[in-house]
Amino acid sequence: MQSWREQPAAFFVFILPATLWLLAFFLIPLALIWVISFGERVGPVDIAFTWTSANYLDALDPLYLKLFWRSLWIAAVATAVVLVVAFPVAFAIAFAPPRAKPLLLLLVVLPFWTNMLIRTYAMLAVLRGNGYLNWTLEGLWEATRLLLTPIGLGWLTGERFVPLELLYNNTAVVFGIVYVYLPFMVLPLYASLERLDRSLLEASLDLGASQLRTFLAVVVPMARPGIVSGLMLVFIPAIGTFLISDLLGGPDSQLLGNIIERQFKAANNWPLGAAMSFLLLYVAFALLLVRAWLGARGLRDA
Repeated sequence: MQSWREQPAAFFVFILPATLWLLAFFLIPLALIWVISFGERVGPVDIAFTWTSANYLDALDPLYLKLFWRSLWIAAVATAVVLVVAFPVAFAIAFAPPRAKPLLLLLVVLPFWTNMLIRTYAMLAVLRGNGYLNWTLEGLWEATRLLLTPIGLGWLTGERFVPLELLYNNTAVVFGIVYVYLPFMVLPLYASLERLDRSLLEASLDLGASQLRTFLAVVVPMARPGIVSGLMLVFIPAIGTFLISDLLGGPDSQLLGNIIERQFKAANNWPLGAAMSFLLLYVAFALLLVRAWLGARGLRDA
């Protein structure tokens, strides 16, 4: 394969469209928002670029910091749940028969074909008081009651089924994040597990290690790149999510993303909203730096 230095003109022809696209629709808008974060609102729609840091100081108000820590906490819990759910799914796909893998991967990416708003609304039908989840639990309760009543233990199930309150709370927000971002964890995990040397598993089992010990000592370390990538792909967008918490969460489940959205729309305070946005962006950059450092450390250890 020839080096790009041997044909620089062809290289720049291919890379120029992507560079212009990123420059026009990502870097320039991001730079404008960064400049606005140092501005000052002087009217209903006017912004003076005074290069003040007051917006960042206002964003560090205890009220906003409370929302920030709540966002971090909910995103961390949801990311942990996504990892626990996604790992066996990715493991099963990686060890599935070759003919079944394309179909299983198609099922994983199938949610991407549906708008995120529609998928979030679907969670309303699942989690509401008379939704599918409570309907299923009620059916299990009825079946259990029918089995226990003839032997005199019907009292254990209670007189009637009480639907669970699953909507408009932090639990619903975690459910929504897990549902929406699950494919972002499954795919990098599958990519790592697909390259796993099966002989290492056989050697571990032959040497007397249990299946749990083999999983923890062989599978998890080998899947570490996929785990770290999946954590980043889920945790970073989960911090700034606002649609899920807006539809599924209640007054006590509002995240920093909801406040940023209101600053840009209802409050029309673009400088403060931009400062909050870049605080989240700085956190994302810090996490990416940690990811790069862990990757470089892993290469040195290898």
